[in-house]
Amino acid sequence: MHRSLVLYYEPADPDHFRDYYVNDHLPLVASWPGLLAWRYSFDVAATEGEAPYFAVFEADFADAAALTAARASPHGQRVAADVVNYATGGLVVIDYPVQDGTG
Repeated sequence: MHRSLVLYYEPADPDHFRDYYVNDHLPLVASWPGLLAWRYSFDVAATEGEAPYFAVFEADFADAAALTAARASPHGQRVAADVVNYATGGLVVIDYPVQDGTG
């Protein structure tokens, strides 16, 4: 599995971010080609001090090729273009293969 992790910095208008994200952006994300699972949270906390991020989002794809294809698709381009409508504080995107662990 391959994951894309998006870390959002504090936006200029947190209420607008939450409303737009839930009602407009996430419905776009939900129909992203190749998407296996997704999750998000606005309740980001640091173990010490103040958290540097306002929100977090994770998207899982079968592999790196599936993520690349999803981003390159017309729908993926719409998802990316929509970010300017709510993420006024900026963001960081990190992609990585997920290793399963057992314990």
